[in-house]
Amino acid sequence: MLQFTSVSKTYGEGPLSVKALRSIDFSVTPGEFIAITGPSGCGKSTLLHLASGLDLPSAGQVVIDGKATSDRSDDELTLMRRNRIGLIFQSFNLIPTLTALENVVLPATLSGRPFSAIASNGKRLLERVGLAARFSHYPDQLSGGEAQRVAIARALMMDPLLLLADEPTGNLDSASGLEIIALLEEFSEETVHADGVKLSRSTLIVTHDEAIASRAPRRVRLKDGQIL
Repeated sequence: MLQFTSVSKTYGEGPLSVKALRSIDFSVTPGEFIAITGPSGCGKSTLLHLASGLDLPSAGQVVIDGKATSDRSDDELTLMRRNRIGLIFQSFNLIPTLTALENVVLPATLSGRPFSAIASNGKRLLERVGLAARFSHYPDQLSGGEAQRVAIARALMMDPLLLLADEPTGNLDSASGLEIIALLEEFSEETVHADGVKLSRSTLIVTHDEAIASRAPRRVRLKDGQIL
């Protein structure tokens, strides 16, 4: 599903350069639920950005769904993220002028599908995350926990093989955070139909919260850009 081979990432050049990751070897198989932990500045978010194709390695190779990100064009990377990867951010990243339902179906809308054909699936996902009464609400009318539930539903709209969450509970209170993790655990157990093949969804969560990390069956700890 995901393979890092001798991956390094350096930002900048010369004496001011920053080595965010140093020769990382790391793989994810279908169905795994993994917590990425470590202190601030250790490379957690950089790893997730490389795992999504939002950034490319300075050295080594990141392979997602059978093909290296460095071998894909910008358009191919965009389509891969839209169709294969679900992204969840700490700051929710909802579009303020769109309703909860419109935010959820946005990935399918960008694929050219008419709203009438995708609205029912968007409503189903919002119902699954407990927001059946919030279809028409805008982001500023939602609590932080509700906004993150909308973001989860949006990330699942295209039935992704890989679900990536960067500090998904960072802006939430502890009770709301545990509810969000429980949702991610539930969705991580589902089977995805990709190109006629059934695969189990893989989930990576970057977190600094020990209570959240302890729930993951597998945990990867980073320090100074290396896996401990």
